[in-house]
Amino acid sequence: MKIVDIKEKAVPIKSEISNAYIDFSKMNCSVVAIVTDVYKNGRRVVGYGFHSNGRYAPSGLLHERFIPRLLEADSNAILNEEGTNFDPHKIWDVLMTNEKPGGHGERSVAVGTIDMAVWDAVAKIEEKPLYQVLAERYRSGKVDDKVFVYAAGGYYSPDKGLKELQEEMKGYLDLGYSVVKMKIGGASLEEDLKRIEAVLEVVPSGRNLAVDANGRFDLETALAYGEAMEPYNLFWYEEAGDPLDFQLQAELSKNYKNPMATGENLFSMQDARNLIRYGGMNPKQDTLQFDCALSYGLVEYLRTLDMLKENGWSARNVIPHGGHQMSLNIAAGLGMGGNESYPGVFEPFGGFAGNTPIEDGYVGLPDVPGVGFEAKENLIKVLRSVAE
Repeated sequence: MKIVDIKEKAVPIKSEISNAYIDFSKMNCSVVAIVTDVYKNGRRVVGYGFHSNGRYAPSGLLHERFIPRLLEADSNAILNEEGTNFDPHKIWDVLMTNEKPGGHGERSVAVGTIDMAVWDAVAKIEEKPLYQVLAERYRSGKVDDKVFVYAAGGYYSPDKGLKELQEEMKGYLDLGYSVVKMKIGGASLEEDLKRIEAVLEVVPSGRNLAVDANGRFDLETALAYGEAMEPYNLFWYEEAGDPLDFQLQAELSKNYKNPMATGENLFSMQDARNLIRYGGMNPKQDTLQFDCALSYGLVEYLRTLDMLKENGWSARNVIPHGGHQMSLNIAAGLGMGGNESYPGVFEPFGGFAGNTPIEDGYVGLPDVPGVGFEAKENLIKVLRSVAE
């Protein structure tokens, strides 16, 4: 059993939207295909991976360091003890050979992209959905048969006024979502409050609306927004300041009493641990959004979940960023609090199996080996084009 080839291609996202910091019109995404010599049901096993939106394709890192290391590794160094499947933990060690501690960021995206493809291949070889593989290995076989998902939207766009924003959010509710999220920080406080109040007119309550500043604010602005929004009793107030400014987060936590969320731009267990140590987050109400595909993959994510447990946090406090099927599998297999979703945005990478409806804010999972990419027609076409 061996890996015979690894291919990578940078694919454009082409979304004409923006948040408080960036626009996505020139954003792209690395797609990786790990080609094995294993056949199941007459088809060669190929593991696919990609990374979440918000980070550019790390093609250079993949081709210069990480793909060559994995291709050059001895087969025995990447297989499980029985020699019947690939070992993601051993593969992770191979990928990180000769890498110094620290330096998280784009490197973690490259490794996370390969890691997703590895787990896809592993589950396909076992002929099981990834969520089932994870549950059997790490949760005594228990799988959540449905996962809470919220609709992330409300981006800034030149042609989106208050009416269009309301229509967008009503559309998400009509799709079956119970919680929607919108961007703030790309306009003045006064204008953003008008946008929030417009959405509150069409959702059942403040508990059905989350807001996301994408790390835009300094402490003074973060506090001002918090004071203005607190009466709305929102679902959460997300990533007010720079993701590594733990003091800002801690000060905000002292002053803003409603739920908060952050963590999508922390790319290692060590950074996640610093957030828990110094960020003032509340395990009774706050949400952590670490993204497997951006933070060295599932192998590192398991370390992060162990760290959280040691510090009194439940996996139910974790709702990953990313809005894709890998995070959905992790949430179902490891018992996390839910998953992000981008209805109609960042296609074909965002979203879930094409025929799986959202019902009362929850989504089911397809019974498809691997991550389940094959159940999403527009995505699997892109993925197979890289391999073939």
